[in-house]
Amino acid sequence: MKGGLAIVQPAGWPAPRGYANGVVTRGRTLHVAGQIGWDAASGQFRSDDLAEQFAQALDNVLAVVAAAGGGPGDVARMTVYVTDLDAYRSARRAIGAAWRARFGKHFPAMALVGVAGLVEPRALVEIEAVAAVDEPGEDAARHDIDEPHEGAARHEVHAPGAPDRDEGGL
Repeated sequence: MKGGLAIVQPAGWPAPRGYANGVVTRGRTLHVAGQIGWDAASGQFRSDDLAEQFAQALDNVLAVVAAAGGGPGDVARMTVYVTDLDAYRSARRAIGAAWRARFGKHFPAMALVGVAGLVEPRALVEIEAVAAVDEPGEDAARHDIDEPHEGAARHEVHAPGAPDRDEGGL
């Protein structure tokens, strides 16, 4: 296990695209509350576009992970709630680009759930996450993955024989 995560892939299952079937963690466990696509400092939405709100919600999740001393590669699980599954499907390319810009080819265990609405009426997406972050002062063995987000150290563990999952997305 490199860093705090190892991907679990049952023998004989096809490799997943854009997520992991399971992740084993080591280290402190951080539970990130649902983050929506607004500017957390101002509490204002910059856009009513699903892909843009998705990107901002990812940034908000990563801000919490960073505050605990982690980076994108430490995210072990993510649940994404969207208010419009058709809009999500239509925005998959832009959402995949937003994902790759922040996580590279790191794909945690994920679920995507369509919901009737979110507490904040203008929110189109909400993302909650679980991350395995190092103990303070612990220097885990890590290696960078594509395009680090704001200089954060990240790592990736692939299932043996898993194909490249460049498309990203959930």
